[in-house]
Amino acid sequence: MSTLQPAPTPESIDPDEAPVPTKKAKKSATGDAASAVTSRWASLIAVIIAVLWTTPTVGLLVTSFRSQRDINRDGWWNAFANPGAFTLDNYRQALEPGTSASLGQYFINTIVITLPAVLLPLFLASLAAYAFAWMPFPGRDALFVAVFALQIVPLQIALIPLLDIYVNKLGFGASYWSVWLSHTIFALPLATFLIHNFMRELPGELMEAARVDGAGHVTIFFKILLPLLTPALAAFGIFQFLWVWNDLLVSLVFLGGTPDVAPITVRVAELSGSRGTAWYLLSAGAFISMIVPVAVFLALQRFFVRGLLAGGLKG
Repeated sequence: MSTLQPAPTPESIDPDEAPVPTKKAKKSATGDAASAVTSRWASLIAVIIAVLWTTPTVGLLVTSFRSQRDINRDGWWNAFANPGAFTLDNYRQALEPGTSASLGQYFINTIVITLPAVLLPLFLASLAAYAFAWMPFPGRDALFVAVFALQIVPLQIALIPLLDIYVNKLGFGASYWSVWLSHTIFALPLATFLIHNFMRELPGELMEAARVDGAGHVTIFFKILLPLLTPALAAFGIFQFLWVWNDLLVSLVFLGGTPDVAPITVRVAELSGSRGTAWYLLSAGAFISMIVPVAVFLALQRFFVRGLLAGGLKG
């Protein structure tokens, strides 16, 4: 005769005899991508790409320390056979004041052009991003999409109309104002988009608490949000700084080759002379123009990736 056994309760189960639940391994796209990127083949490919990418730069650096005769005689890779032939004459000639190849005045012009052309779009885009993120108004979403869509418009189609406005209507001519305004106009769509995405990730409780304490939009923006926007501002600031510093097209259109206002890129393009007889100075001029952008990128690189990824991931 069989007897009914009571159902086991959690208290009656021996911990040593309790079945251990097994977890089923889950594969995710992120894990697959991480394993693919960290594989040996991926590392090898990355090293090969890095070598191929930096080889021309190394060749340009070596060439900048060679004399005109050595440059004309053989390739830069033969320079290591005679290290004593390296010279600083190209840099001296490029930086010597009063010479036709001097870059000193153009270097100062570039700094004067770049700083306002970076700060103006950062300030205006921050205000616009705050309005799109935290100030509800009719047509906000449609207007934000329109601003975002402006990124696909080539800046070349606006150069001639802007030049006509600056010269014939505003009377700027070849002045700093023309490049300051142009770079600001071209940078606003991307700047507004990046800063808006970062700003939307900030907790709304900050703004609500500030409003309860009587703070207005100006106080919230300058005292609460602006200090928190440092990564996004630094990320776009690096982009804009590199773009303006290395720009040649906008400067040629609005400034031409005027020595009083032309940037260093215009002068580097002219270093070889009208007949190309001084082309050996181009390598030295290129590295002189690279000093400041490299220093800015190295100083702000810790903000770069964080600012770029703002708003791209959730959770």
